[in-house]
Amino acid sequence: MDESGDSKRPQSGAGDEGPGAAPDNGKSPRGREPGGGILMGRPFGVPVYVAPSWFLVAALITWVFGGQLDRVLPELGAARYLVSLFFAVAFYASVLVHELAHTVAALSFKLPVRRIQLQFFGGVSEIEKETETPGREFVLAFVGPLLSLVLSGLFYVGMQAVEPGTVPGVLLAGLMISNLIVAGFNLLPGLPLDGGRMLRAVVWKITGRPMSGTVAAAWVGRALAVTVLIGLPLLTQTGALGNAPEEVDGMDTVTDALLAAILAAIIWTGAGNSLRMARLREHLPELRARNLTRRAVPVESATPLSEALRRANEAGARALVVVDGHGDPTGLVREAAIVGVPEHRRPWVAVSGLAQDLTDGMRVPAELAGEPLLDKLRATPATEYLVVEETGEIYGVLSAADVEKAFVAAMARPTA
Repeated sequence: MDESGDSKRPQSGAGDEGPGAAPDNGKSPRGREPGGGILMGRPFGVPVYVAPSWFLVAALITWVFGGQLDRVLPELGAARYLVSLFFAVAFYASVLVHELAHTVAALSFKLPVRRIQLQFFGGVSEIEKETETPGREFVLAFVGPLLSLVLSGLFYVGMQAVEPGTVPGVLLAGLMISNLIVAGFNLLPGLPLDGGRMLRAVVWKITGRPMSGTVAAAWVGRALAVTVLIGLPLLTQTGALGNAPEEVDGMDTVTDALLAAILAAIIWTGAGNSLRMARLREHLPELRARNLTRRAVPVESATPLSEALRRANEAGARALVVVDGHGDPTGLVREAAIVGVPEHRRPWVAVSGLAQDLTDGMRVPAELAGEPLLDKLRATPATEYLVVEETGEIYGVLSAADVEKAFVAAMARPTA
């Protein structure tokens, strides 16, 4: 599975990193990223992380495949678990190739990829922007399953070169079948699977609206989740998966039901997240710096807070900009700092003590809107930003809290 990860949530600078966070230089302590896992490398410049849940599924694959090896190659003895562990690692290497196919396609379309993460049920390529056309969306989604099919074919060719019933033969057969399953599962036409993104691209092309494609593919994804939840245990009970019904015991039933529930939950949740992200992208243009900016009054650094607030009230302003003797802005008075000063002390407190020094990253063009606006806020986390005209003239102050409120309000409105 792969899903786009453009989480444009405007919190205190609109980023995943809070104020004061260190820049991402690719050298996280001990090779870890918060919520990412263990850093394994950077193919094509994109970090690849292995989530802790991978070790759980690797142990599960080792145990299950080891049991199968005991029936096919009983002479291996305990060594069968080493072979099984090799299979688990090789299988996830195949999953990585699947995700790298998405990554290479995204990079070729000039789409930034934040990271690849290998986790419990496969991998995720976190692509930070949406494709511009339905054709590119289709290609970006299709290359993953295509590479899995190619790998399956290569493993099949490899099987012809080795003797059946040997360790290499069993490993190649297992990898051929597993990659075939990965390709087939991901081609199912429902989000968040690759087939769902392909369906989204087709509906987008027909209707001309990406949101229509997302809604259609997400609801098909939810239908798939229900089908998996009910259908997988039924297939086991009826013997459709290869076992005779009389060979199915209570543990098999419980295991398949649990697996079905986990898969259904992942698909259902992914479909819902896809809808949420599509709604977010559709409403992003409503976030305009000019419309959200508070009127501000300029005050010199030595001005008492009480006097600065009096001027702001007279002008109907809601923000204070600290300026030097030439009228050039040097800082922004933080709203939270004002609230923290008792009223009886305000005549004795200068605004300079409550101001945040103004940096270039805190200057926001008044015409900035939508995703570029959030990218700008993410680049320099702060509570307030100076909004300026093209001429450099002060337009006002943009509060990150106001952006957050407008974002929530836009998300709450129904999509047209």
